[in-house]
Amino acid sequence: MTTVVELEIPAERLGLARTFDRVPTFECEVGGLIGDTAPLVHVSGPDRHTVERALEDDPSVSVVACLSGETQSTGASATRWLFRLEFGSEIKLFQEIVSSNNGAMLSARSHDNTWSLRLLYHDRKSVSASHALFEQYDYHVNVTRITETDSADLDLDRLETPLTETQYETITMAHELGYFDVPRQVTLEELASELDISHQALSERLRRSHDALISSELTDRRAPTKADP
Repeated sequence: MTTVVELEIPAERLGLARTFDRVPTFECEVGGLIGDTAPLVHVSGPDRHTVERALEDDPSVSVVACLSGETQSTGASATRWLFRLEFGSEIKLFQEIVSSNNGAMLSARSHDNTWSLRLLYHDRKSVSASHALFEQYDYHVNVTRITETDSADLDLDRLETPLTETQYETITMAHELGYFDVPRQVTLEELASELDISHQALSERLRRSHDALISSELTDRRAPTKADP
């Protein structure tokens, strides 16, 4: 049985804590493995200059290059740029632990001062071995979900989502409370109260979530349905 592990790690243990201190709205998504070659990383924040300065001052990462001078997405919902970043020893050790126990990193995102990662293992024994080393090196891992599936049935595309953990939780609660119903069953202010954030912050989070979902849908080039319900 193949095992997929979803977990969270504080940025102070894995990297980018200084950047989050400087730019609380900072988010990033790593494209590919973190190894000998500096990976491509999509980052977002208030503006490129602020994000780049914060990254340059962060001792846990080195900015190799900023590969996009313009925003990666259109509209007011998100501002993203593509960087090539060289990560420090903490995250490289983490990946070494995973790979040495027959594991692989499916995705790595950071937001709200937290890293959210998805790891793929051949079996539960490898998961246990990795977790023991995570504890030994004080990564303060919080496992949020473990899923087992037959290797033949594994669909990697279904394991990934363009949403951050916070965005996913927000969209899920909004759907469950009827925010997207017609007519709406809950107002923006009521939903914000449930999430214990301001309605302005919620509005921005929903716009970012919508942009990520729409961009993913258009990138996948799925055929549209024939008619609206």
